[in-house]
Amino acid sequence: MLLNNNDIDIITEKIIQRMMDIRPIPIEVSGRHVHLCQKDLETLFGTGYSLTRKKELSQPGQFQSNEKVMLIGTKGVIKDVSILGPVRPSTQVEISKTDAVALGIKAPVRESGELKGSGSLFIAAQNSIIRADEEVIVAKRHIHLTPLDAKIYMVENGDIVKVKIDGERPLIFDGVVIRVSDKFKAAMHIDFDEANACCYSKGMNAKIIR
Repeated sequence: MLLNNNDIDIITEKIIQRMMDIRPIPIEVSGRHVHLCQKDLETLFGTGYSLTRKKELSQPGQFQSNEKVMLIGTKGVIKDVSILGPVRPSTQVEISKTDAVALGIKAPVRESGELKGSGSLFIAAQNSIIRADEEVIVAKRHIHLTPLDAKIYMVENGDIVKVKIDGERPLIFDGVVIRVSDKFKAAMHIDFDEANACCYSKGMNAKIIR
């Protein structure tokens, strides 16, 4: 019996959904936070300063620090914003669209690192302040996968997929970016606006659909 393309698609989808039951992709909510380069870190906290760890994050090597900063926009401020470590080559501020409205700034939806033409604001800590010029984004929803997970789910780095979220308010997220690295741990990251939209609760998993 010869299978047509529709049959193959159906079988493939069933295999993927079965593998997701075995190796689920947990959903994690990412709150507003800042990544600093070493130069900006020292301007804000002092020469030779190093971030101090508060807790480890799900992605290997990433951590939330004890240090906090204030974000200052044209219409408002947001206090006690977490700094994530380790330091990066470039400073990057990640907020939600709701935060952008409260601050009075424009922040485009971008993938991490795509900063040209992005939003700007001031970052303050203790007695120092810096301008984050074209360094503010709303992070595009994305999924971190290991190379093995990517093979299992039949996706590649940079793919754009749809993800079904089951729960009290089920929905389908479109435009979800796949990121693949042997340094990652499987997880889907959304912000608080998106979490509220799907009535997120701890333990929810992402289901890639085609």
